Amino acid sequence: MSSFSPEVMSNPRAERVKSVARLANRKGREATGEFLVEGPQAVREALKAHLLDDNLVQAVYVVGGFLESHEEFAQLLEQAQIHPRIVTGEVLHAMADTQTPQGILAVAAISQPQLSEVLSSKPKLIAVLCRVQDPGNAGTVLRAADAAGADAVILTKGSVDIYNPKAVRSTVGSVFHLPVLNNIEFDHLIEAARTTGSQVLAADGYGALNLDALQDAAVLRAHQAGDSKQESDGQPELEAPTLWLFGNEGQGLDEHEKQSADHAVAVPLYGVAESLNVGTAATVCLYASARAQHTSQRS
Repeated sequence: MSSFSPEVMSNPRAERVKSVARLANRKGREATGEFLVEGPQAVREALKAHLLDDNLVQAVYVVGGFLESHEEFAQLLEQAQIHPRIVTGEVLHAMADTQTPQGILAVAAISQPQLSEVLSSKPKLIAVLCRVQDPGNAGTVLRAADAAGADAVILTKGSVDIYNPKAVRSTVGSVFHLPVLNNIEFDHLIEAARTTGSQVLAADGYGALNLDALQDAAVLRAHQAGDSKQESDGQPELEAPTLWLFGNEGQGLDEHEKQSADHAVAVPLYGVAESLNVGTAATVCLYASARAQHTSQRS
């Protein structure tokens, strides 16, 4: 790595340090439009995304010796044309939200995609978090959506800020891989989704439809792809463009949210557990749709 400032930031009470630390709070993020990115994995993904959007990463802070022992970061920084600031461990600790920062931290601009842009791209799969308030759960769902190849993640009003430091860490970098929309009004979302022809499925433990049965039906349709089209039985087809609704940790989806969906779908429980964590349920549902969609495309 070449041509970065040799000056080491050593004062943990400096205003620059305080301004970075304030990004751990929602008010600080709203004031600046920026958020904290902590740890090697998340910063790596931020830098890769910056290569496609050079307005993303605003600053990178590393402790002395980090770049020498992590050559990949030195190369990424050079490609991104970002000159890191060298800081002491004490300064990095003062900036970070975690108690044990891992040698590197970045400040990134909050992306603000428009709902109209996301829906006009003809998405096949979108995860919608309805009043999900735990940052770890929100980050887990976003990571699962990314892994399942979803086109976007949408958080409705009343949900946690996905740029909360804990939520960002829970995504393990996935927050940089797909559009994420924060604080979207639920009814507006459903109305807009209807215009795209997407079906809306509610993940509900008491739902009338069984996810396993829907998966079996999707497999059967894929095997019959060359035969004449079977008449619809009125049940949803997992391979169709879908918005999945996932509810609050303690209360699930409320009645209005469930009534706004086309169908309520339950993940079957074969053991004695009373219910699934929202992150686990979302992973199962998203992968069911992703598998059906990919199988349908190959048929």
